[in-house]
Amino acid sequence: MFLLCLILYAAEAVILGFQHFIVMLGTTVIIPSALVPQMGGGNEEKARVIQTLLFVAGINTLLQTFFGSRLPVVMGGSYTFVAPTISIILAGRYDNETDPHEKFLRTMRGTQGALIIASTIQIILGFSGLWRNVVKLLSPLSAVPLVSLVGFGLYELGFPAVAKCVEIGLPELILMVAFSQYLPHVLHSGKGVFGRFSVLFTVSIVWLYAYILTISGAYKNVKLKTQAHCRVDRSGLIGGAPWISVPYPFQWGAPTFDAGECFAMMMTSFIAIVESTGAFIAASRYASATMIPPSIVSRGIGWQGIGILLDSFFGTANGTSVAVENVGLLAVTHVGSRRVVQISAGFMIFFAVLGKFGALFASIPLPIFAGMYCVFFAYVGACGLSFLQFCNLNSFRTKFILGFSFFIGISVPQYFNEYASVSGHGPVHTGARWFNDMINVPFSNKPFVAGLVAYFLDNTMHLHQSAVRKDRGYHWWDKFRSFKKDARSEEFYSLPFNLNKFFPSV
Repeated sequence: MFLLCLILYAAEAVILGFQHFIVMLGTTVIIPSALVPQMGGGNEEKARVIQTLLFVAGINTLLQTFFGSRLPVVMGGSYTFVAPTISIILAGRYDNETDPHEKFLRTMRGTQGALIIASTIQIILGFSGLWRNVVKLLSPLSAVPLVSLVGFGLYELGFPAVAKCVEIGLPELILMVAFSQYLPHVLHSGKGVFGRFSVLFTVSIVWLYAYILTISGAYKNVKLKTQAHCRVDRSGLIGGAPWISVPYPFQWGAPTFDAGECFAMMMTSFIAIVESTGAFIAASRYASATMIPPSIVSRGIGWQGIGILLDSFFGTANGTSVAVENVGLLAVTHVGSRRVVQISAGFMIFFAVLGKFGALFASIPLPIFAGMYCVFFAYVGACGLSFLQFCNLNSFRTKFILGFSFFIGISVPQYFNEYASVSGHGPVHTGARWFNDMINVPFSNKPFVAGLVAYFLDNTMHLHQSAVRKDRGYHWWDKFRSFKKDARSEEFYSLPFNLNKFFPSV
């Protein structure tokens, strides 16, 4: 009986881990699919970059869950790094390159050099404990806009992406809500199965439906853009992927360095620190852990910096941050197991090496992922709002900080993004592209702007008043500000193999 229970538990963990692998594939495919063609690469290069990103994501997830924050978080590609990467692609020194493949290699080496330098920001701030001192001043009030917009701020990847192929994106969204929220409460037997494995059920159904539409000729006479979003055979990944391939460091050649590009990438790396801090907080909530102590956040950021360094060595054309969609999946499944996420990392590495099989799953139409994102990002955003329970909402100070930070956090990036879509460049437009990115990229990022405004106001407004400490909910997190004040924190966040003796968290 015990052996049977053990087998069932292991099987469930493997299936849940596979779900995390499926969910993180969306970002893993979207980013290289957008960048590689601009770099001069074709389907073969795109497939190799996706393989590499998947392989390094698996390694980084294992490092983060074993030695970093110890939270069940997936470390994947980051949309934040896309803008400075595009600036490197458009750099003038590559204009004279006529061979597309050679241009791809030179551009990739440029991104590698910039990421190497950018990783030092996170490594220094994280392992030195400097970021711990910043997070210590974070209260539930200032965490609300930060964590909320880490989720809600990704709305462009939700229904706008669903609508690119509404006939498969919308069914995925509807089925995801039905399987995760309704069926578990309607059915009397096996109700936990539908909620816990809703991703596998819904993706299988809609993917099969998309395949039937494809082979039946439903998209024969539609625009090529629509075919690219809807068909299951338009990604070019299966044909471009090798059967077996092991990514290795500097596979594209030796990195090249440009001072301006490095500065721009360093600023982007700092933004990724802020975003991942919000994602760590949400993950600790949905993993049923204690509030993550500042020292553990700092340790996690340090290992995230190591992850970006690995990205630069292997050549992923992108940096690493916490996968927000997988944090949302923790909420959907109600399973915050570190072991499950480590199993998913095993799937990432396995399918990265077996290229054809990994490319098969990576060919899932992107509107299917967008349908799931609508649920996952909503959960992460709602997690931020849940911290309002610790704040005094009758206080006008609380209302102002919340309202102003949310409004500015949405309004300022909207201005920067609208300006860029109309003019083709951001409001700051000088001859130095790297300087433009250092200003335009942070102010186009919703959680960064909202978190910065809320953090500044919360730590400067009316602090002399005795009621402010309770109004902002600061006292609720007092016992979690030090690693050793709560036995549960020590139990959850302690390093394995008794490494805390050598690397104490304070």
